[in-house]
Amino acid sequence: MTLNVEKYLELYSETQGLMPEKLQEYGEKYREQGHLTQDQLYEIAYESSTRSAYHVRKNPEKICREVTTNILGAEGDFSKIALASSLKGFKAPTASCILTALNPEKHAVVDTRVWASLERFGGLERRKESFGPFDYIEMIKPIREIAEEQGYSAAEIGYALFAHDYDKREGTLH
Repeated sequence: MTLNVEKYLELYSETQGLMPEKLQEYGEKYREQGHLTQDQLYEIAYESSTRSAYHVRKNPEKICREVTTNILGAEGDFSKIALASSLKGFKAPTASCILTALNPEKHAVVDTRVWASLERFGGLERRKESFGPFDYIEMIKPIREIAEEQGYSAAEIGYALFAHDYDKREGTLH
């Protein structure tokens, strides 16, 4: 089975997923400033998960800047997602927004919908409802493979996989 990326990127705008344009703006600010502020992190978290965004306010401003600065210099995907996940309010799915904002060619926003689509396509073997850094590493590999095969960014594949689940899922998300 092949993912029809173009079709699902079009459908993505009908979902309630994070808007790619917003994330792109945060990425531009991030690269320009060399860090993200607590307010910017709150906004990203709110876009991704309104219910848990309030936790971001528990992170001191200095720590927000320190962690996001360190992500820029970190080697390896695990180190980057682990750093981002160390912030309050940033479990791996929300943390993936930070990495995707920073480098959409290499990273994707992930969640239960993306996992479910990857499972349908045979890229993952079991149902999953919550994610940590190791799960992000497991998900990003097939996402990058699809991106390379089809000529899209990892971020675009993530959005298409989200929309694919939105389209195909029967019943409720949880």
